[in-house]
Amino acid sequence: MKITRITAYQVDLPLHEGSYKWSSGKSVTVFDSTIVRVDTDAGITGHGEVCPLGPFYLPAFASGARAGIAELAPHLIGEDPTQLGRLNRRMDAALKEHAYVKSAIDIACWDILGQAAGLPVCELLGGRYGDDFHLYRAISLESPDEMAQRVAGYRGEGYRRFQLKVGGDPDTDIERIRAVSAVLQPGDRLIADANTGWLRHEAMRVVRAVRDFDVYIEQPCLNYEECLSVRRHTDHPFVLDEVIDGIAPLLQGHADRAMDVVNIKISKFGGLTKARQARDLCVSLGIAMTIEDSWGGDIVTAAIAHLAHSTPTEFLFTSTDFNSYVTRSIARGAPQRENGRLAASTTPGLGIEPLMDELGAPVVDVS
Repeated sequence: MKITRITAYQVDLPLHEGSYKWSSGKSVTVFDSTIVRVDTDAGITGHGEVCPLGPFYLPAFASGARAGIAELAPHLIGEDPTQLGRLNRRMDAALKEHAYVKSAIDIACWDILGQAAGLPVCELLGGRYGDDFHLYRAISLESPDEMAQRVAGYRGEGYRRFQLKVGGDPDTDIERIRAVSAVLQPGDRLIADANTGWLRHEAMRVVRAVRDFDVYIEQPCLNYEECLSVRRHTDHPFVLDEVIDGIAPLLQGHADRAMDVVNIKISKFGGLTKARQARDLCVSLGIAMTIEDSWGGDIVTAAIAHLAHSTPTEFLFTSTDFNSYVTRSIARGAPQRENGRLAASTTPGLGIEPLMDELGAPVVDVS
């Protein structure tokens, strides 16, 4: 089987809640997503998606994804999309770094592999564990009372994991954690995610002030060394996210006992192939994971669901359903949450069918 054509489409994904806010005054109202279509000489077509969280979250941005795909695609025409290891080596040779650019292409090729094999992607990624899995709900940065109300509302929809956006004024963040903790019930889990927003002294104040609350502390500071210092001054369960972008930081974090949970974002690793490698390493090292991505719509949600559902249950801390945050559907067959839980499709490949009318005309077309 050979790749004959690669096309990319740009779609806007508005938010149900109007905006999404996190540390340091960052916010987004409409997500700019890129959909990739990979055609083959066997008549099988695969689809992928990449959606950076604005240009100011990670070293990734939406128009950069499309420019990178246009640069990379000519090198992949004629390659076999089912040979994922070889294909990833080809992408790495043709374009140094820029993992997020490669992610949607890799996901589309897993979609092709699943269709060719007649199997859901999760079965090719390691097998399906259980009937479904827990989701978290990200709670946008607001006042303490507003965030507590959001948590109570989403708990009524079945969510039991809540990622509370903090990383602002430490005194207000302490009140945010206290206010939300007051509305939790047994079995709920709370993650205070600073998204690198605190200086080290601010993070120290917060973890000391909330030491009696059952809360996970996520990525308090900008770099690994600062986060490690905070970790060594608290007994809260600790999550690393933004600094985990490959195998090397995973191994360093494990050696330093820097975290209890890591977030595996598919596009940050460059697609499902390398995210699976990181996932399997975490299982071997005994590290729990949140399986997710930076953002996205139906196709990213499908890819997340397949990687999450193929993760051993005891190692899957939580996952997410980004398509429930946005007002626009771009594919049929995408997984939909039910009572705060999600399941990967049981049909071959990703199990999705893009709505071509929603995608419009391609912005990249290479054959």
